[in-house]
Amino acid sequence: MANRLSKIVTRTGDDGSTGLASGERITKDQPRIAAMGDVDELNSTIGLLLSENLPAAVGEALAGVQHDLFDLGGELSLPGHTLVTETHLARIDALIEQFNADLPPLREFILPGGSRAAALAHVARTVCRRAERTLVSLRQGGDAQALPVQYLNRLSDLLFVLARVLNRADGGNDVLWQQGRKPG
Repeated sequence: MANRLSKIVTRTGDDGSTGLASGERITKDQPRIAAMGDVDELNSTIGLLLSENLPAAVGEALAGVQHDLFDLGGELSLPGHTLVTETHLARIDALIEQFNADLPPLREFILPGGSRAAALAHVARTVCRRAERTLVSLRQGGDAQALPVQYLNRLSDLLFVLARVLNRADGGNDVLWQQGRKPG
């Protein structure tokens, strides 16, 4: 890694192209680059969430997710290479079970919000859903594996659960949707 990032400004992308890990250059408007960008945005959004005062277990879980997302970005940057595995999925499933265990069952839809940390978890969830949609499109074109799509699907579920956990950690509750509520 010592020389990997020794030069940040290379000017090689000034023509609208970028390099994949394979050395191949493609234009920045390709679906693969869109997927990589969406995963990067998701990772950055989770980084913003991590800047909040979070319960230790939530922070640890999200730090692990950031590493997973780097693996996913690496897989996308090297077509045909697999970095996201069943182990990644199993870890997310276990985290969902762990954090959901103490939450009351939902009987109504909830609105994104509550505490600042919970609201940021909901923003991360929506960015995750977009990344998932982008990856689904890439997969339909035959250019992505199934596991990364499954990982992002489960990750969005985890982020939903964590938003609920974070509202409770802040002393609040879920913000329940009230159908037909009159404004004001």
